Amino acid sequence: MRLGVNIDHVATVREARKVLEPEPVAAAVLAELGGADGITVHLRGDRRHIQERDVELLRRVSSTRLNVEMAATKEMLEIATRLKPHQVTLVPEHPNELTTTGGLDVVRQARALKTAVARLQAAGMTVSLFVDATSAQVKKAAAVGATAVEINTGPYADASDDARSVELQRVVRASKAAAREGLDVLAGHGLTYR
Repeated sequence: MRLGVNIDHVATVREARKVLEPEPVAAAVLAELGGADGITVHLRGDRRHIQERDVELLRRVSSTRLNVEMAATKEMLEIATRLKPHQVTLVPEHPNELTTTGGLDVVRQARALKTAVARLQAAGMTVSLFVDATSAQVKKAAAVGATAVEINTGPYADASDDARSVELQRVVRASKAAAREGLDVLAGHGLTYR
């Protein structure tokens, strides 16, 4: 098991205050010094937290793997192919959402996602798709050529004590389905040190 640390909300504080600090790149360095195996940032279309400058700097100074989450838009694909992070995780993005609320619907968006995945892989990046914990989404992620899936653990993290084991089993089943499809398995959303 490897730990990737998301530093988006360091940038959220910076952007809310319209100042130069706190610096997310410094947070990334501290996370790596603390043993993190990778750094994750979400470059959103509205640039509410992470900025292109952050990704450019992180690409230069990160000593681990840089994973950039982004929507599969023309703008974002151009940025990714120019900056070439180690990994791109394609995620859904909706206006006015506080945070990503669910996985991509790979089943319904297969054609567009297949094109995006191929473009990113041709530029030398590993591509992951953020999906809900269902075998249909996992199988379609493999069919469109993704290298990995990130299983949405939000429902598990947000579940009541009584429902948590049910949600964990959904994540486990989806993870096993992904492994059978030959995909690398990542998990994230809402997880804390607990």
